[in-house]
Amino acid sequence: MLPTEHRLRRREDFATAVRRGRRAGRPLLVVHLRSGATDPHAPGESAPPTRAGFVVSKAVGGSVVRNKVKRRLRHLMRDRVALFPPGSLVVVRALPGSGDADHVQLAQDLDAAIGRLLGGGAR
Repeated sequence: MLPTEHRLRRREDFATAVRRGRRAGRPLLVVHLRSGATDPHAPGESAPPTRAGFVVSKAVGGSVVRNKVKRRLRHLMRDRVALFPPGSLVVVRALPGSGDADHVQLAQDLDAAIGRLLGGGAR
């Protein structure tokens, strides 16, 4: 499970990551990254932690399928959140095919998208 301090919850933060960040698309998901964004809500001089949020629409499937996809994505991001610079905002948007995909396929697409965003690969 993704720790609470690494969860993206505010609507404004989701909008910032999607509108002002870079994105990498894969067949099962799209990852949006707002690198090193400072958190105006956190007082203090320490760098805010990287936070991740997930968007899984009804196009993915029914509620059981959507929740299963969200659980899988949260589990996968738990190990990958340290790859991002401190203060980053990450939004993972599941596409309709992700409901039928298994854990390994989601992991491969997530790794490829993250590698593309952090490695600065061509779009």
